[in-house]
Formats: sequence, C-alpha cells, structure tokens
Amino acid sequence: MQNRIPGLLLSVYIFLLAACQSTGSNKNTAQVPVDSVGIIDHPAWSYQSSIYEVNLRQYSSQGTFKAFEKSLQRLKDMGVGILWFMPINPIGLEGRKSKSSDLGSYYAVRDYYAVNPEFGTMEDWKTLVKKSQQMGFKVILDWVPNHSSPDNPWIKAHPGFYKKDSAGKPAIPFDWSDTRQLDYGNREMRDSMMAAMKFWITESNIDGFRCDVAWNVPDDFWKEAISSLRKIKPLFMLAEGEKPGLNLAGFDATYAWSVMNVAYGINSGKSTLRQLDSVISLNDSIYPKNSFHLYFTTNHDENSWNATEFERFGDGYKTFAVWAFTMNKSIPLIYSGQEEPNKRRLKFFVKDTIQWSKYSLAPFYKTLNTIRLSTPALAADAGYKKLTTGVDEAVFSYLRSKDGHKVLVILNFSKHPQQFNIKDTAINGDTKNVFDSTLEKMTTDRTFRLQPWEWLVFDYDAK
Repeated sequence: MQNRIPGLLLSVYIFLLAACQSTGSNKNTAQVPVDSVGIIDHPAWSYQSSIYEVNLRQYSSQGTFKAFEKSLQRLKDMGVGILWFMPINPIGLEGRKSKSSDLGSYYAVRDYYAVNPEFGTMEDWKTLVKKSQQMGFKVILDWVPNHSSPDNPWIKAHPGFYKKDSAGKPAIPFDWSDTRQLDYGNREMRDSMMAAMKFWITESNIDGFRCDVAWNVPDDFWKEAISSLRKIKPLFMLAEGEKPGLNLAGFDATYAWSVMNVAYGINSGKSTLRQLDSVISLNDSIYPKNSFHLYFTTNHDENSWNATEFERFGDGYKTFAVWAFTMNKSIPLIYSGQEEPNKRRLKFFVKDTIQWSKYSLAPFYKTLNTIRLSTPALAADAGYKKLTTGVDEAVFSYLRSKDGHKVLVILNFSKHPQQFNIKDTAINGDTKNVFDSTLEKMTTDRTFRLQPWEWLVFDYDAK
C-alpha cells in the first residue's frame, strides 16, 4: 500500500523501543513470555532462503505472468528461493487517487477471488505457480486484508463488513482514499476473508502469503486464520508489521522496521552503530526467540515513496545488503530491479518499466544467496554473537553459528578506512573468504584493514 505505515507510528514505535531499553520495561511487550512461547513450525525450506519481491506491472513492457516466466531461470541461477508477488487481484476503479488513465494501486482490491486482467488470466497464474514450483521456487502472494476498494462487491452485498465514518459511510483508512476499512468485529467478514485466502491455496497451490498492513488487523484473527490455513498445507506467512503479537499469532516473519530505520540513518550520520546494536538487542529480548524478521535495503514502498538504496546508503549500498543477508533471524529481501541495478524511484500508479540491461549486481546477490544456502550458520535460527573490534563506532562485526558451522561477518559502516583487531578467540580457525575465495587462517592477532564501506565474510566450512 502507498505510504505503507504513517511516519508518526514508526516514530512512536522507535520511541517505545528506546524507552524499553532505558527503563527495562514496556507495557506493550512486558507480558510477552518470550522464553515459553510455542515453537512456530517454520517450513524447512524457509530457514536459509531469500525472498524476491516481484513488481509484475513494472517488470517488463508486457507486465504479465507469461512475460515474467522468462525470468525464472535467471532468478533460479541467482539463488532466489521464494517469489513474493505483489497483489494480483483486480484493482478498484472508484476513488483512484490521480488521473483517470492511472492503473491504480495494487492494494485497492476490487475482487478477492479474481486475477487482474492487466497481468493475464487465472490459468496463466496457475501455470506460473506450477512452473516456478517445478523449478524449486516457493511462491507467496501479497494479500490485502485490512481494506478493499470502494467498488468491491462486499460494499453493497455486505455493508456490515466495513467500519463506518461519522456520516455512516464506509470509512477511509488513514489517507488511502482509494480504499475502505474492513471491520474485524464482524464474524461473517472474518470467515469470508479466511475463505478467500483458502481459495488461493486450494486453487493455485501457493506456498504462503505476505499480508499487507497486518499490523492493523487484530492478532486474534491472525491466530485463527493461520491455524486454519496451515491445515491445508505448510505455509510461510510474512506480516507487514512489527510487533511480537504477530509472531505469537503464527507469522513466520515480521518486518524489521525499527532496525532498518536506524540503519537508514547511518550513512547520513543521523544514527549510530551503537543505536543499531541497541535496537537489535532489544528486539531479541521482546520477540519470540524463534521469530524471523524481514531485512531489506529497499522494497516497493521504500523505492517508490521514500528513496532508492543508492540515495539512502550511498557507497555503502552493498555493505548493507551483506548485512541484511547475514544478520540474526534475518529473512533477506531482494526487490525487482536490484540486480540490474535499477537506480530510479519506480512510479506506483502508472506503467514505469524497469530498464533491464546488464544485470551487473546479479553475481553479487548470487554470492550472498549461495553462502546463505550452503551453510546452516546463516540460517534464520542460527546463533548470533556481536564482536568487539575497538572501532565499534565504525565497524559492525558478528559471528553466526549453528551445529558446529560458523560464519564471521565484518562490515565497515563508515566513509573512512579502519584498522583493528578482534580479540575474541571464537574467531580462531581456518576460513574461506566468501567473496574472493582466498583461504585464510583467522586468529586474534590478525590486524584487519578495511577501506570505506568494505566488508568481509569468512566461512569456516569452505576450506
């Protein structure tokens, strides 16, 4: 959805995190028994996978399912595991925000049971899902449960499905004038939403959902819905939201907004690595220990409404991508065009095709996907140990480990060269530099010298 989450809400959340850190308590999180929650039965294929977000409208000049099929082998070669398709439902005609010629927002759903003819037919969609799965991909569908378009048939057939404004009309959520707010106090609406989600699983055999504005839908609905959906088949559920209740309700992963918003300010000097480390530690303490979190350097909202990764991270855009792929509890995201790289802010409501040419960053992302897939040490549930470098205001380093496997990550998050040692004996051992394949003996006596924004990743398995 455009303007995904109000900036004020994000600011309030970050304030609450800071308050929790300074006071040791938070009314919104203190009741979460993080040590005693039941283990979410994550799909086995999700632990070491990455997600690729498909903006179908802008992906090709045709913008169709059939046209996208041509990219499957390329994405498979790049090591992508999960394909997330932005909403494929028909888009509302009423209330579109701009010119009548605009194609409208993906997130103003006119029919929960149909395919947007802009992309093709239901059969085209089923064919794409089947072919993707045959090639080893998993497919998740972007789902919009918080609101529908004003001309969704539910508006007239089931007026009780919607919250009302002061005039008794279906309410507009936030400033999203092309949508109307659904009412989860209505039992029939809840059942209808669950039925629609089940339809896409049984009809096209998808492997899960990315749930739009999940933070504004009651947690008790998610608990009921996810439990019911998983009786059909194992699913991966990604919530667009950031609160422990979503993981407790059954979502495999939530957004790491609080972490990302600190990361966004490092290049500009608006935030520090100490703040980044603090918010990571705080999230570890308030979320279920087996929860996963979506890390990204861009996505459809960030790119269209805020900034490209090049505007935001400057020369450090690759460094932050390495961080996103190797971080604690991370499920990393690649957005359509990052492998090109696309350096434009793609328009949201109109056709604005990605200009493909050399795919010059595809080898970089392939390396990240390959190391993630090759070692359990980078699985989302692998251990995480923050390391001290002596220049921790500039260098962020950590060790990931699982079942005897280890990966050492060292990131210069600064515009200046850095020289340092890591005195923790946990780094000792024979390693392979993931990005240049050199074999290196790691010891506490080693002096590291990193150029501005340089990164190092060492695999203790690949010798």
